[in-house]
Amino acid sequence: MEPDLGSVRHQLALLARRKRARVVGWARQWPSDWRPTQVINPANGRPFTPAGAWEYLATVLAERLDISLQEVELKIPPGAKAYVLLIPLGDRTLYVKLQLGSGQIIGRSFHYSHYEGSS
Repeated sequence: MEPDLGSVRHQLALLARRKRARVVGWARQWPSDWRPTQVINPANGRPFTPAGAWEYLATVLAERLDISLQEVELKIPPGAKAYVLLIPLGDRTLYVKLQLGSGQIIGRSFHYSHYEGSS
């Protein structure tokens, strides 16, 4: 069955705006590569703050429907689903991977894409 990515997108945006719902992956069950302070915020030319990264993602998810959301299957934990965004930031691409938890949004990746130049 095809996932309703519009509904998922809406849920991710709502949770990203709730400070208490945000979790960054850690430990074995949620490995992550979450580095917002190493990514330049296009709005001000300075690195994202951790809170600023979540706010940016909430805005992208809610307003930038031209940026597609892709469902992927995670290796850890096996079979779990996550959602990937590839967000153009000038001449670079921001790679974001998010997972839905029980009333939570789990940040798994937030960094420049390792695959620059490939679409």
